[in-house]
Amino acid sequence: MRYLMVNKFLHPNGGSETYIFKLGEALVKKGHEVQYFGMEHEGRIVGNKAESYTSDMDFHGGSKLKKLTYPLKTIYSSEARKKIRAVLDDFKPDVVHLNNFNYQLTPSIILEIVKWRKETSRECKILFTAHDYQLLCPNHMFNNPATHENCEKCIGGRFGNCIKGKCIHGSTAKSVVGAMEAEFWKLKGTYKYIDKIICCSEFMKTKMDTNPVFAGKTVAMHNFIEHVEKNEPKGRRLGLKYVLYFGRFSKEKGVRTLIEAAKKLPEVKFLFAGAGEYAEQIEALPNAENLGFRSGKELDDLIRNALFSVCPSEWYENCPFSVMESQERLTPVLGARIGGIPELVEDGKTGWLFESGNVGELAARIKEIWEAGQDLDIKKIRDNLQNLKRLDADEYADWLLDLIRDIK
Repeated sequence: MRYLMVNKFLHPNGGSETYIFKLGEALVKKGHEVQYFGMEHEGRIVGNKAESYTSDMDFHGGSKLKKLTYPLKTIYSSEARKKIRAVLDDFKPDVVHLNNFNYQLTPSIILEIVKWRKETSRECKILFTAHDYQLLCPNHMFNNPATHENCEKCIGGRFGNCIKGKCIHGSTAKSVVGAMEAEFWKLKGTYKYIDKIICCSEFMKTKMDTNPVFAGKTVAMHNFIEHVEKNEPKGRRLGLKYVLYFGRFSKEKGVRTLIEAAKKLPEVKFLFAGAGEYAEQIEALPNAENLGFRSGKELDDLIRNALFSVCPSEWYENCPFSVMESQERLTPVLGARIGGIPELVEDGKTGWLFESGNVGELAARIKEIWEAGQDLDIKKIRDNLQNLKRLDADEYADWLLDLIRDIK
């Protein structure tokens, strides 16, 4: 099978990029040919034999002259249609798998895929993995950046609410462009050509299904995880005791709420691994340490040795890797009861849950678990995590291939 993976970034940048790289590797191992289409970038690590990519669009840098053309290019891109056509003609894929494509590549590439199919009489399936809520909410998150409140006002195609709320970077101009993009493609009806939509949580599926164009095409499957050795780490055996948060230090991730809870618990040791706007407030806590961004073995050791980790998010998280990475290392998670987190954390069995944004309940749960220490309840949870089964990239690829075969 020839498999074309489409994503705006073809260099390491975030979760969707990890997804396409690892999934592509798994498909190649199974004997399939995989190529990639997206933006050109000096850090690009995958590509296509036609050497056809769109020009890089940097919304946070680049020249002012280039940025003048961005508003129109983020809605419709003739360049993207031309460039992907070169790949389609050369590679002749059996499947085109769309990931993050809005704004930089634009849905215009779907029109070109459909045109190519008709002109060549080829059967080419179109998949889309929804890594966020882009097709329903112009700012991707269902969260207003000004008020930090979760918001579903654009559901049903009421995209004018994005402008009213200045939902894209707090800018009226950017929000107008985002609303125009969403409205344009809604009226064009382009998304009807997508054969299957993969949602990384049941929660996301329920939101996607509010759109009648998507309902009936969606399927929920949690992201895959890299399996690691499951054993009791040295540090935990030595009695090291701390609560861990790792990830971005931002409001929607619930870091401010966690800081307020930590202030109420001077006896509890907190470690924060990451970066972001709340770094100074973390460093001001006498019972916390900001370790900065960590990865690889350093992060692995931090997770393995934690008494438990906290995922205190306040936006509609889908399938947070921080939860699955903790559980894979037998470290229980105290998670916020929001979005897809309760699908990963079963309260009292594979971790614990608390009301998202509730400082008092978060502090109470942390205190309760901290004082329990290494007692039988935590041991029971670790035993349950030992038996927790999540798909790795190879298993996920098998599931995906079955899904493709079943598409009529």
